[in-house]
Amino acid sequence: MQRREIVTRAIEFRSPPRLPFWQAIVPDVPNDVCDCWEMDRAQRGWFFDRALEDDWGCGWKTTEVRNMGQVVHHPLKDWARLDGYRPPDPRDPFYFERIEDALGGAGDRYVVVTCHFNLIERLYMLHGFTEALADFHLEPARIERLLEMILEFKLEMLDELHGRFGDRIDGVFFTDDWGTQQGTFISGKMFEDFFLDRYRRMVEKVHGCGWHFLLHSCGKVNEFVPYFIDLGVDVLNLQQPRAYGIEELGRRFAGKVCFLTTADIQATMPTGDLEKISEEVQLLVENWSTPRGGLIVFNYGFDEVIGTTAEATQRMFRRFGQLARYWEDRTTA
Repeated sequence: MQRREIVTRAIEFRSPPRLPFWQAIVPDVPNDVCDCWEMDRAQRGWFFDRALEDDWGCGWKTTEVRNMGQVVHHPLKDWARLDGYRPPDPRDPFYFERIEDALGGAGDRYVVVTCHFNLIERLYMLHGFTEALADFHLEPARIERLLEMILEFKLEMLDELHGRFGDRIDGVFFTDDWGTQQGTFISGKMFEDFFLDRYRRMVEKVHGCGWHFLLHSCGKVNEFVPYFIDLGVDVLNLQQPRAYGIEELGRRFAGKVCFLTTADIQATMPTGDLEKISEEVQLLVENWSTPRGGLIVFNYGFDEVIGTTAEATQRMFRRFGQLARYWEDRTTA
């Protein structure tokens, strides 16, 4: 069976023969996903290359440890600049010109194009985090206007991506961090008022292209998961299993949405405790996967950033590899 089919079956709960893997660093573990980040290029600089400003005019700062960094200059912090502000051109060939080469090496793997910084993330990058939270209450019309600008950019970019590459792509990976370590940083009512319909339009656009919708969100987002499922999000990339409660999240949502996950990047991987990592992998397979699928193993990808080691990462993947046919083994035992 082709690797693309194994991933697709896991996402769609059509009984894959084993767990699929999104990783390319451990040679004796499957490598099922071609991850293409090229659509996140910026003419002013790539954010991992310590660019000072991206194409939206957001100013970035990073630490000495190589990481994504954070926005420290918000071009629309002052609403007086909104009338004259223009987003980048979502159809600029620059954003797409290197995707062809990336797809050329995909082989029979499942192809994902990554699209960072979507609705809430780009909103607060442009206006400021504290300012955005306050202005949901104080300036809702301006927040709506800015969100609509961001959404239209995303929809046009997806349209251009589809026109260029069509069914050579299998899924699009979006990012919007929604939580603190304790819970979401806006209420469900506010999510419904400002974001629910806009997410629905994004999901419908992606599905209309014949692709899966993959969503990354950090923080304890348990109470937003029902929204994501209702919207038709196909895959949730959740990287802090201990924050959600492995058993709790599995009890509520296993079998309803596909999880793309790793051992906890804050509570477990940085400890370097190989036994603890192995035990957590076992819990994830038992609680988040089903006999029909619903779990993809993920690689965070930057050991130094999360304070872990190559040995710990390799142990995690090899333990997942040992459990790759967990449900089949239980049936035949």
